[in-house]
Amino acid sequence: MNPSPLDRRQWLQRAGLGFGALGLGSLLEGEVSADPEKRDLPHHAPQAKHVIHIFFNGGLSQMDSFDPKPLLKQYHGKPLPGRSPETENMTGGAFASPFKFKPYGESGIEVSELFPHIGQVVDKMCLIRSMHTDSVTHTPSLMMMNSGTLTQTTPAMGSWVTYGLGTENRSLPGFVVLCPGGLPIAGPNNWRSAFLPSVYQGTLVDTINTEVERLVADVRNQKIGLTQQRLQLDLLQKLNMAHRQRTGEDDALDARIESYELAYRMQAAASDAFDIHREPEYIQKMYGDSAQGRQLLIARRLVERGVRFVQCWHGQNQPWDNHSKLEKEHRFRAKECDRGIGALIADLDQRGLLDETIVFFCGEFGRTPTTELSSQGKSLLGRDHNPYAFTCCLAGGGFRQGSIYGKTDPFGYRAIENRVHVHDLHATILHQLGIDHERFTHRHAGRDFRLTDVHGRVIREVLT
Repeated sequence: MNPSPLDRRQWLQRAGLGFGALGLGSLLEGEVSADPEKRDLPHHAPQAKHVIHIFFNGGLSQMDSFDPKPLLKQYHGKPLPGRSPETENMTGGAFASPFKFKPYGESGIEVSELFPHIGQVVDKMCLIRSMHTDSVTHTPSLMMMNSGTLTQTTPAMGSWVTYGLGTENRSLPGFVVLCPGGLPIAGPNNWRSAFLPSVYQGTLVDTINTEVERLVADVRNQKIGLTQQRLQLDLLQKLNMAHRQRTGEDDALDARIESYELAYRMQAAASDAFDIHREPEYIQKMYGDSAQGRQLLIARRLVERGVRFVQCWHGQNQPWDNHSKLEKEHRFRAKECDRGIGALIADLDQRGLLDETIVFFCGEFGRTPTTELSSQGKSLLGRDHNPYAFTCCLAGGGFRQGSIYGKTDPFGYRAIENRVHVHDLHATILHQLGIDHERFTHRHAGRDFRLTDVHGRVIREVLT
Protein backbone atom coordinates (compact mmCIF):
# COMPACT_ATOMS: atom_id res chain seq x y z
CA MET A 1 0.00 0.00 0.00
CA ASN A 2 1.37 3.39 -0.94
CA PRO A 3 1.76 5.94 1.85
CA SER A 4 -0.87 8.66 1.86
CA PRO A 5 0.21 12.25 1.20
CA LEU A 6 1.49 14.04 4.29
CA ASP A 7 -0.64 16.90 5.51
CA ARG A 8 1.05 20.03 6.79
CA ARG A 9 0.65 19.07 10.43
CA GLN A 10 2.31 15.67 9.84
CA TRP A 11 5.20 17.32 8.02
CA LEU A 12 5.81 19.60 10.96
CA GLN A 13 5.34 16.93 13.62
CA ARG A 14 7.99 14.83 11.94
CA ALA A 15 10.86 16.87 13.27
CA GLY A 16 12.95 13.75 12.90
CA LEU A 17 12.43 13.96 9.14
CA GLY A 18 13.98 17.38 8.95
CA PHE A 19 11.19 19.74 7.88
CA GLY A 20 9.62 20.52 11.25
CA ALA A 21 12.94 21.38 12.86
CA LEU A 22 14.44 23.15 9.90
CA GLY A 23 14.26 26.61 11.40
CA LEU A 24 15.36 25.53 14.86
CA GLY A 25 18.86 26.77 14.19
CA SER A 26 17.62 30.33 14.38
CA LEU A 27 16.33 29.73 17.91
CA LEU A 28 18.88 27.43 19.47
CA GLU A 29 22.60 27.84 19.81
CA GLY A 30 25.46 25.38 19.46
CA GLU A 31 25.56 22.24 17.38
CA VAL A 32 21.93 22.48 16.26
CA SER A 33 22.61 25.66 14.35
CA ALA A 34 22.41 25.46 10.58
CA ASP A 35 25.11 28.10 10.30
CA PRO A 36 28.22 26.49 8.72
CA GLU A 37 30.45 29.26 10.09
CA LYS A 38 30.11 27.65 13.49
CA ARG A 39 31.97 24.66 12.06
CA ASP A 40 34.63 26.63 10.14
CA LEU A 41 33.35 25.44 6.78
CA PRO A 42 34.02 25.29 3.96
CA HIS A 43 37.62 24.16 4.44
CA HIS A 44 38.58 25.36 0.97
CA ALA A 45 36.96 27.08 -1.98
CA PRO A 46 34.14 24.83 -3.19
CA GLN A 47 33.53 23.88 -6.81
CA ALA A 48 29.90 22.95 -6.11
CA LYS A 49 27.06 24.04 -3.84
CA HIS A 50 24.43 21.36 -4.38
CA VAL A 51 24.11 17.61 -4.93
CA ILE A 52 21.48 15.57 -6.77
CA HIS A 53 21.87 11.85 -6.12
CA ILE A 54 19.84 9.66 -8.49
CA PHE A 55 19.64 6.20 -6.97
CA PHE A 56 19.20 3.13 -9.17
CA ASN A 57 18.17 1.16 -6.11
CA GLY A 58 18.40 -2.58 -6.56
CA GLY A 59 21.58 -2.51 -8.59
CA LEU A 60 21.95 -1.44 -12.24
CA SER A 61 23.92 -3.85 -14.43
CA GLN A 62 27.17 -2.20 -15.51
CA MET A 63 27.73 -4.44 -18.57
CA ASP A 64 24.24 -3.55 -19.82
CA SER A 65 24.55 0.20 -19.34
CA PHE A 66 27.90 2.01 -19.23
CA ASP A 67 30.64 -0.67 -19.27
CA PRO A 68 30.35 -2.78 -22.46
CA LYS A 69 31.90 -6.26 -22.42
CA PRO A 70 31.84 -7.71 -25.97
CA LEU A 71 33.87 -10.75 -24.86
CA LEU A 72 30.76 -12.03 -23.09
CA LYS A 73 29.29 -12.89 -26.50
CA GLN A 74 32.14 -15.30 -27.17
CA TYR A 75 31.54 -17.07 -23.85
CA HIS A 76 27.74 -16.78 -23.80
CA GLY A 77 26.30 -19.84 -22.05
CA LYS A 78 29.76 -21.15 -21.21
CA PRO A 79 31.73 -21.03 -17.94
CA LEU A 80 34.03 -18.05 -17.58
CA PRO A 81 37.76 -18.83 -17.48
CA GLY A 82 39.34 -18.66 -14.06
CA ARG A 83 37.76 -18.57 -10.65
CA SER A 84 34.68 -16.40 -10.28
CA PRO A 85 34.19 -14.28 -7.16
CA GLU A 86 31.61 -15.42 -4.65
CA THR A 87 28.06 -14.16 -5.12
CA GLU A 88 24.87 -14.32 -3.09
CA ASN A 89 23.08 -16.83 -5.31
CA MET A 90 24.11 -19.60 -7.70
CA THR A 91 25.14 -18.45 -11.18
CA GLY A 92 26.05 -20.34 -14.32
CA GLY A 93 27.66 -19.47 -17.64
CA ALA A 94 28.37 -16.12 -19.18
CA PHE A 95 25.39 -13.94 -20.04
CA ALA A 96 26.03 -11.65 -23.02
CA SER A 97 24.31 -8.31 -22.88
CA PRO A 98 21.09 -8.27 -24.92
CA PHE A 99 21.62 -4.55 -25.57
CA LYS A 100 23.66 -2.82 -28.24
CA PHE A 101 26.21 -0.11 -27.43
CA LYS A 102 27.31 2.82 -29.52
CA PRO A 103 29.66 5.77 -29.06
CA TYR A 104 28.24 9.22 -28.33
CA GLY A 105 29.51 12.76 -28.60
CA GLU A 106 33.03 14.02 -29.14
CA SER A 107 34.29 11.79 -26.35
CA GLY A 108 33.10 8.66 -28.14
CA ILE A 109 32.05 7.05 -24.85
CA GLU A 110 30.01 3.93 -25.48
CA VAL A 111 26.55 3.86 -23.91
CA SER A 112 23.89 1.15 -24.05
CA GLU A 113 20.80 1.52 -26.20
CA LEU A 114 18.91 1.63 -22.90
CA PHE A 115 20.07 5.20 -22.32
CA PRO A 116 19.98 7.22 -25.57
CA HIS A 117 19.11 10.50 -23.81
CA ILE A 118 21.94 10.08 -21.32
CA GLY A 119 24.16 9.29 -24.29
CA GLN A 120 23.31 12.70 -25.74
CA VAL A 121 24.87 14.41 -22.68
CA VAL A 122 27.72 11.95 -22.07
CA ASP A 123 30.25 14.65 -23.02
CA LYS A 124 29.18 16.40 -19.80
CA MET A 125 29.81 13.29 -17.71
CA CYS A 126 32.57 11.43 -15.93
CA LEU A 127 32.12 7.65 -15.79
CA ILE A 128 33.88 5.80 -12.98
CA ARG A 129 33.83 2.20 -14.15
CA SER A 130 35.87 0.80 -11.28
CA MET A 131 33.56 1.25 -8.31
CA HIS A 132 33.39 -1.44 -5.64
CA THR A 133 31.80 -1.89 -2.23
CA ASP A 134 31.91 -4.22 0.78
CA SER A 135 28.70 -6.27 0.82
CA VAL A 136 26.87 -8.57 -1.56
CA THR A 137 23.43 -7.88 -0.04
CA HIS A 138 21.11 -4.92 -0.41
CA THR A 139 20.65 -3.34 3.01
CA PRO A 140 24.35 -3.16 3.99
CA SER A 141 25.23 -1.88 0.51
CA LEU A 142 22.49 0.75 0.70
CA MET A 143 23.85 1.85 4.07
CA MET A 144 27.37 2.02 2.64
CA MET A 145 26.32 4.16 -0.32
CA ASN A 146 24.20 6.44 1.84
CA SER A 147 26.13 6.67 5.10
CA GLY A 148 29.57 5.18 4.56
CA THR A 149 29.11 2.14 6.81
CA LEU A 150 27.46 -1.26 6.50
CA THR A 151 25.30 -0.59 9.54
CA GLN A 152 22.46 1.85 10.22
CA THR A 153 24.09 3.80 13.01
CA THR A 154 25.69 6.74 11.18
CA PRO A 155 24.22 9.76 9.37
CA ALA A 156 23.37 9.81 5.69
CA MET A 157 25.54 11.76 3.29
CA GLY A 158 22.82 14.36 2.81
CA SER A 159 22.67 14.83 6.57
CA TRP A 160 26.44 15.28 6.79
CA VAL A 161 26.41 17.82 3.95
CA THR A 162 23.59 19.92 5.40
CA TYR A 163 25.15 19.67 8.87
CA GLY A 164 28.38 21.05 7.47
CA LEU A 165 27.13 23.63 4.99
CA GLY A 166 23.63 24.51 6.17
CA THR A 167 20.85 25.47 3.80
CA GLU A 168 20.43 28.42 1.46
CA ASN A 169 16.65 28.52 1.90
CA ARG A 170 15.15 28.67 5.40
CA SER A 171 11.69 27.94 4.04
CA LEU A 172 12.66 24.56 2.58
CA PRO A 173 14.58 21.64 4.09
CA GLY A 174 18.24 21.35 3.21
CA PHE A 175 17.99 17.60 2.50
CA VAL A 176 15.01 16.37 0.47
CA VAL A 177 14.34 12.74 -0.46
CA LEU A 178 12.09 12.06 -3.47
CA CYS A 179 10.69 8.57 -4.05
CA PRO A 180 7.58 7.64 -6.04
CA GLY A 181 5.13 5.03 -4.80
CA GLY A 182 6.60 3.94 -1.49
CA LEU A 183 9.79 3.34 0.46
CA PRO A 184 13.01 1.67 -0.69
CA ILE A 185 14.49 -1.23 1.24
CA ALA A 186 15.46 -0.13 4.79
CA GLY A 187 13.17 2.90 4.49
CA PRO A 188 14.10 6.03 6.47
CA ASN A 189 17.39 4.48 7.64
CA ASN A 190 18.70 5.51 4.23
CA TRP A 191 18.35 9.22 5.02
CA ARG A 192 18.65 9.26 8.80
CA SER A 193 20.58 11.89 10.73
CA ALA A 194 21.53 9.31 13.42
CA PHE A 195 23.54 11.09 16.14
CA LEU A 196 23.44 14.44 14.32
CA PRO A 197 20.57 16.74 15.35
CA SER A 198 17.28 15.68 13.76
CA VAL A 199 17.13 18.95 11.83
CA TYR A 200 19.55 17.35 9.36
CA GLN A 201 17.56 14.22 8.55
CA GLY A 202 16.12 13.92 5.06
CA THR A 203 12.53 14.98 4.36
CA LEU A 204 10.68 12.35 2.34
CA VAL A 205 8.25 13.33 -0.41
CA ASP A 206 6.29 10.64 -2.27
CA THR A 207 6.41 11.92 -5.85
CA ILE A 208 3.96 9.45 -7.37
CA ASN A 209 1.78 12.56 -7.73
CA THR A 210 3.07 16.01 -8.54
CA GLU A 211 0.00 18.12 -7.83
CA VAL A 212 1.11 20.28 -4.92
CA GLU A 213 -2.06 19.69 -2.92
CA ARG A 214 -1.54 15.92 -3.20
CA LEU A 215 2.15 16.09 -2.38
CA VAL A 216 1.56 18.23 0.71
CA ALA A 217 -2.12 18.21 1.64
CA ASP A 218 -3.52 21.48 3.02
CA VAL A 219 -0.35 23.35 2.10
CA ARG A 220 -2.63 26.26 1.22
CA ASN A 221 -5.24 27.58 3.63
CA GLN A 222 -8.53 27.63 1.72
CA LYS A 223 -10.40 29.79 4.26
CA ILE A 224 -8.24 32.76 5.13
CA GLY A 225 -5.46 34.65 3.40
CA LEU A 226 -1.83 35.12 4.34
CA THR A 227 -2.44 38.50 6.01
CA GLN A 228 -4.99 37.08 8.45
CA GLN A 229 -2.80 34.06 9.08
CA ARG A 230 0.09 36.36 9.90
CA LEU A 231 -2.01 38.23 12.48
CA GLN A 232 -3.19 34.97 14.04
CA LEU A 233 0.34 33.61 14.13
CA ASP A 234 1.76 36.78 15.72
CA LEU A 235 -0.81 36.54 18.52
CA LEU A 236 -0.15 32.85 19.05
CA GLN A 237 3.59 33.40 19.14
CA LYS A 238 3.24 36.15 21.75
CA LEU A 239 1.28 33.77 23.96
CA ASN A 240 3.82 31.00 23.40
CA MET A 241 6.76 33.24 24.23
CA ALA A 242 5.02 34.49 27.38
CA HIS A 243 4.54 30.89 28.44
CA ARG A 244 8.20 30.16 27.66
CA GLN A 245 9.35 33.04 29.86
CA ARG A 246 7.35 31.62 32.78
CA THR A 247 8.48 28.00 32.35
CA GLY A 248 12.09 28.50 31.23
CA GLU A 249 13.95 26.97 28.31
CA ASP A 250 12.18 24.08 26.60
CA ASP A 251 13.58 22.67 23.35
CA ALA A 252 10.29 20.96 22.49
CA LEU A 253 8.39 24.20 22.92
CA ASP A 254 10.97 26.09 20.88
CA ALA A 255 10.56 23.56 18.08
CA ARG A 256 6.78 23.90 18.20
CA ILE A 257 6.97 27.70 18.11
CA GLU A 258 9.27 27.63 15.10
CA SER A 259 7.14 24.99 13.38
CA TYR A 260 4.27 27.46 13.14
CA GLU A 261 6.57 29.99 11.52
CA LEU A 262 7.85 27.35 9.14
CA ALA A 263 4.30 26.35 8.23
CA TYR A 264 3.56 29.94 7.28
CA ARG A 265 6.69 30.27 5.18
CA MET A 266 6.18 26.85 3.64
CA GLN A 267 2.87 27.78 2.06
CA ALA A 268 4.60 29.94 -0.50
CA ALA A 269 7.94 28.13 -0.74
CA ALA A 270 6.64 24.56 -1.08
CA SER A 271 3.81 25.57 -3.39
CA ASP A 272 6.34 27.18 -5.68
CA ALA A 273 9.12 24.58 -5.52
CA PHE A 274 6.99 21.48 -6.07
CA ASP A 275 4.64 22.88 -8.70
CA ILE A 276 6.17 21.76 -12.00
CA HIS A 277 3.15 23.13 -13.86
CA ARG A 278 4.72 26.56 -13.44
CA GLU A 279 7.39 25.41 -15.89
CA PRO A 280 6.99 26.17 -19.60
CA GLU A 281 5.37 23.35 -21.54
CA TYR A 282 8.54 22.67 -23.52
CA ILE A 283 10.50 22.09 -20.29
CA GLN A 284 7.87 19.65 -19.00
CA LYS A 285 8.02 17.77 -22.31
CA MET A 286 11.80 17.78 -22.15
CA TYR A 287 11.70 15.77 -18.89
CA GLY A 288 8.83 13.52 -19.97
CA ASP A 289 5.60 12.51 -18.27
CA SER A 290 6.90 9.68 -16.09
CA ALA A 291 7.20 9.70 -12.31
CA GLN A 292 10.97 9.80 -12.75
CA GLY A 293 10.90 12.67 -15.20
CA ARG A 294 8.58 14.71 -13.02
CA GLN A 295 10.59 14.19 -9.84
CA LEU A 296 13.84 15.04 -11.60
CA LEU A 297 12.25 18.32 -12.69
CA ILE A 298 11.29 18.89 -9.05
CA ALA A 299 14.91 18.17 -8.09
CA ARG A 300 16.11 20.89 -10.45
CA ARG A 301 13.56 23.33 -9.03
CA LEU A 302 14.71 22.50 -5.49
CA VAL A 303 18.42 23.08 -6.07
CA GLU A 304 17.53 26.21 -8.02
CA ARG A 305 15.89 27.44 -4.82
CA GLY A 306 18.83 26.64 -2.58
CA VAL A 307 18.14 23.10 -1.36
CA ARG A 308 21.53 21.61 -0.59
CA PHE A 309 21.05 17.87 -1.19
CA VAL A 310 18.31 16.12 -3.17
CA GLN A 311 18.12 12.35 -3.42
CA CYS A 312 15.92 10.78 -6.11
CA TRP A 313 15.10 7.09 -5.67
CA HIS A 314 13.80 5.10 -8.59
CA GLY A 315 10.93 3.68 -6.59
CA GLN A 316 9.61 1.38 -3.93
CA ASN A 317 11.66 -1.60 -2.76
CA GLN A 318 14.44 -2.37 -5.29
CA PRO A 319 13.21 -1.93 -8.88
CA TRP A 320 16.63 -2.55 -10.51
CA ASP A 321 17.14 -5.90 -8.73
CA ASN A 322 16.62 -8.02 -11.82
CA HIS A 323 17.64 -11.57 -10.96
CA SER A 324 15.46 -12.79 -13.82
CA LYS A 325 14.10 -11.43 -17.11
CA LEU A 326 16.76 -8.72 -17.06
CA GLU A 327 16.25 -7.66 -20.67
CA LYS A 328 12.57 -6.86 -20.11
CA GLU A 329 13.00 -5.35 -16.66
CA HIS A 330 16.06 -3.20 -17.37
CA ARG A 331 14.49 -1.92 -20.57
CA PHE A 332 11.33 -0.95 -18.68
CA ARG A 333 13.21 0.79 -15.85
CA ALA A 334 15.56 2.63 -18.21
CA LYS A 335 12.63 3.93 -20.23
CA GLU A 336 11.22 5.41 -17.02
CA CYS A 337 14.32 7.47 -16.17
CA ASP A 338 16.61 7.92 -19.21
CA ARG A 339 14.81 10.90 -20.67
CA GLY A 340 14.54 12.68 -17.33
CA ILE A 341 18.21 12.24 -16.45
CA GLY A 342 19.35 13.46 -19.85
CA ALA A 343 17.00 16.43 -19.53
CA LEU A 344 18.20 17.24 -16.01
CA ILE A 345 21.86 17.45 -17.04
CA ALA A 346 21.06 19.47 -20.17
CA ASP A 347 18.67 21.76 -18.28
CA LEU A 348 21.10 22.47 -15.46
CA ASP A 349 23.76 23.20 -18.05
CA GLN A 350 21.65 25.64 -20.05
CA ARG A 351 20.72 27.50 -16.84
CA GLY A 352 24.33 27.80 -15.70
CA LEU A 353 23.63 25.54 -12.70
CA LEU A 354 25.58 22.45 -13.73
CA ASP A 355 28.93 23.88 -12.67
CA GLU A 356 27.66 24.33 -9.11
CA THR A 357 25.58 21.13 -8.92
CA ILE A 358 26.97 17.60 -8.66
CA VAL A 359 24.67 15.07 -10.31
CA PHE A 360 25.60 11.43 -9.74
CA PHE A 361 23.78 8.17 -10.37
CA CYS A 362 24.47 4.51 -9.73
CA GLY A 363 23.14 1.55 -7.77
CA GLU A 364 24.35 0.22 -4.44
CA PHE A 365 26.39 -2.40 -6.35
CA GLY A 366 26.58 -3.96 -9.82
CA ARG A 367 25.54 -7.26 -11.38
CA THR A 368 27.34 -10.46 -12.38
CA PRO A 369 28.41 -11.20 -15.97
CA THR A 370 27.05 -14.70 -15.41
CA THR A 371 23.41 -15.72 -15.48
CA GLU A 372 21.59 -16.47 -12.27
CA LEU A 373 20.32 -20.03 -11.93
CA SER A 374 17.13 -21.41 -10.47
CA SER A 375 17.20 -24.13 -7.82
CA GLN A 376 16.90 -26.60 -10.69
CA GLY A 377 19.98 -25.14 -12.36
CA LYS A 378 18.07 -23.40 -15.18
CA SER A 379 19.06 -19.93 -16.39
CA LEU A 380 16.75 -17.17 -15.19
CA LEU A 381 18.11 -14.72 -17.80
CA GLY A 382 19.05 -12.33 -15.02
CA ARG A 383 22.12 -11.37 -13.03
CA ASP A 384 23.05 -11.72 -9.37
CA HIS A 385 24.47 -9.01 -7.08
CA ASN A 386 28.08 -8.00 -7.70
CA PRO A 387 29.87 -5.76 -5.16
CA TYR A 388 33.23 -6.19 -6.90
CA ALA A 389 32.48 -3.85 -9.82
CA PHE A 390 29.94 -1.25 -10.87
CA THR A 391 29.80 2.11 -12.63
CA CYS A 392 29.04 5.53 -11.16
CA CYS A 393 28.22 8.41 -13.51
CA LEU A 394 28.87 12.00 -12.43
CA ALA A 395 28.21 15.35 -14.05
CA GLY A 396 28.81 18.95 -13.04
CA GLY A 397 30.48 20.31 -9.94
CA GLY A 398 34.00 20.26 -11.36
CA PHE A 399 34.12 16.62 -12.47
CA ARG A 400 36.07 16.02 -15.66
CA GLN A 401 33.68 16.05 -18.61
CA GLY A 402 33.59 13.38 -21.31
CA SER A 403 35.94 11.10 -19.38
CA ILE A 404 36.24 7.51 -18.18
CA TYR A 405 38.13 6.52 -15.06
CA GLY A 406 39.01 3.02 -13.97
CA LYS A 407 38.59 -0.34 -15.60
CA THR A 408 37.03 -3.72 -14.93
CA ASP A 409 38.25 -7.11 -16.13
CA PRO A 410 37.24 -8.28 -19.63
CA PHE A 411 34.00 -9.75 -18.27
CA GLY A 412 33.06 -6.95 -15.85
CA TYR A 413 33.32 -9.05 -12.70
CA ARG A 414 36.02 -7.11 -10.85
CA ALA A 415 37.40 -3.59 -10.84
CA ILE A 416 41.07 -4.05 -11.71
CA GLU A 417 42.48 -0.61 -12.58
CA ASN A 418 42.21 2.63 -10.57
CA ARG A 419 39.74 1.01 -8.19
CA VAL A 420 37.36 3.40 -6.42
CA HIS A 421 35.63 2.47 -3.18
CA VAL A 422 32.41 4.12 -2.03
CA HIS A 423 34.50 5.90 0.65
CA ASP A 424 36.61 7.43 -2.14
CA LEU A 425 33.48 8.59 -3.96
CA HIS A 426 32.20 10.27 -0.79
CA ALA A 427 35.56 11.88 -0.09
CA THR A 428 35.68 13.30 -3.62
CA ILE A 429 32.14 14.69 -3.55
CA LEU A 430 32.79 16.32 -0.17
CA HIS A 431 36.00 17.79 -1.56
CA GLN A 432 34.10 19.43 -4.40
CA LEU A 433 31.74 20.94 -1.83
CA GLY A 434 34.70 22.49 -0.05
CA ILE A 435 34.90 19.88 2.72
CA ASP A 436 38.01 17.97 3.78
CA HIS A 437 36.55 14.57 4.65
CA GLU A 438 39.29 13.83 7.18
CA ARG A 439 38.69 17.06 9.12
CA PHE A 440 34.89 17.01 8.95
CA THR A 441 33.91 15.09 12.09
CA HIS A 442 31.30 14.94 14.81
CA ARG A 443 32.10 13.66 18.28
CA HIS A 444 29.70 11.00 19.53
CA ALA A 445 30.02 8.39 22.27
CA GLY A 446 33.65 9.31 22.84
CA ARG A 447 34.68 8.99 19.20
CA ASP A 448 35.10 11.38 16.27
CA PHE A 449 32.89 10.10 13.45
CA ARG A 450 33.01 11.12 9.80
CA LEU A 451 31.21 10.12 6.60
CA THR A 452 34.22 8.19 5.30
CA ASP A 453 34.86 6.42 8.63
CA VAL A 454 38.68 5.96 8.70
CA HIS A 455 39.03 5.42 4.95
CA GLY A 456 38.73 7.23 1.66
CA ARG A 457 40.86 9.40 -0.60
CA VAL A 458 40.00 12.19 -3.02
CA ILE A 459 40.19 10.90 -6.60
CA ARG A 460 41.82 13.97 -8.09
CA GLU A 461 42.18 12.37 -11.53
CA VAL A 462 38.43 12.76 -12.12
CA LEU A 463 38.46 16.47 -11.29
CA THR A 464 39.19 19.46 -13.49
